Amino acid sequence: MWRNIASNSLTIIVVLLFLLSGLVVLAKSKYSSAGPLDRAICLQVEPGSSMSKVVDRLDAQGALSNKSLFRIGTDYTDKSNNLKAGSYLIPARASMVDIAEQITTSGRSTCGTEIIFRVGIARSTVLVRELDPTTKQYVEVARFQLSIDPKPDVYDTKIEAQDTRIRLVIAEGTTSWRIVEALKSIDILKDEINSIPSEGSLAPGSYDIKRGDSRKSVASAIEQAQSEFLAQVWSERTAITPVGSEEELLILASIIEKETGLGSERSQVASVFANRLRKDMALQTDPAVIYGITRGKILLGRGLLKSELKKDTPWNTYLNKGLPLTPISNPGRDSLRAALTPDTTKYIFFVADGKGGHAFSETYAEHQKNVKVWRAIEASK
Repeated sequence: MWRNIASNSLTIIVVLLFLLSGLVVLAKSKYSSAGPLDRAICLQVEPGSSMSKVVDRLDAQGALSNKSLFRIGTDYTDKSNNLKAGSYLIPARASMVDIAEQITTSGRSTCGTEIIFRVGIARSTVLVRELDPTTKQYVEVARFQLSIDPKPDVYDTKIEAQDTRIRLVIAEGTTSWRIVEALKSIDILKDEINSIPSEGSLAPGSYDIKRGDSRKSVASAIEQAQSEFLAQVWSERTAITPVGSEEELLILASIIEKETGLGSERSQVASVFANRLRKDMALQTDPAVIYGITRGKILLGRGLLKSELKKDTPWNTYLNKGLPLTPISNPGRDSLRAALTPDTTKYIFFVADGKGGHAFSETYAEHQKNVKVWRAIEASK
């Protein structure tokens, strides 16, 4: 009899373990399968929030297949104590495992408000925008010129919010002077910045910043980004690279950046200057001459005068052969790569074609014809 009881008990235990393992498999499947959300939502996690409060909010917005299972899952994977403050875009049908990963990993906001300090060649603007979780498109809330226009109330409100993402975006071809002037005007940054980093040493691009960052530390980060990329690019130089040092690469890239805004023709523009350097010809590039007049502090806003073309400065590439003394702007990555590996052409000249690009030519006679076409287009305007 006792043998029968023991046998039956063992059978019951085996069955229970089997059922339990089945439940675990089912729970794991449910935890990682598509969730019930029929449209994306923006989940705000305030600083100091507990996982239980966030779970209640997710459940109230219909994002969880099973509230208790989500808590068990985050506890089992040691995520309950890693909650990060921020605003998170939870996409439609997001699984519980994906939601848990998103709100406990980076702390980087993926929805909500974004404020962008955009430093351009001509002006610096501030853009306040909100991400629509349904369309996943940003909607502009406010826009104003930095240090010129009055700040709208929405800016003052949103800049103080803990979950607002703040970015500094620097356009390719912007000068170091203009970037430093913008840093001086960004009110959430602290400390003074009096020195201007050397021209070409700041990398255009997007940078996350936050209240209390020092202006010098932000400038240093931008400078470090350019230094690292320049070293990487320079290590890839080949026999066709027309310059002999990283500094010369920066100078040539900065000229290319100013000569064309079309990525598709940067390597062609680079080939013109590479051919001129090889032939010991003057580069004859107007942007360099203009930099010798303005030092990158203002836009000339007009054509060069004959007297300015005759003024001997270290940046006058009509009077002096070879590269100018320094870069004339902060070039982007595409211009640096174009300067490193220009197209193989026989082009010596180029002029605007009236369509946003340039007409290239190998001889002066061809160039004169292209210039005549451009002058006619100018006159018609």
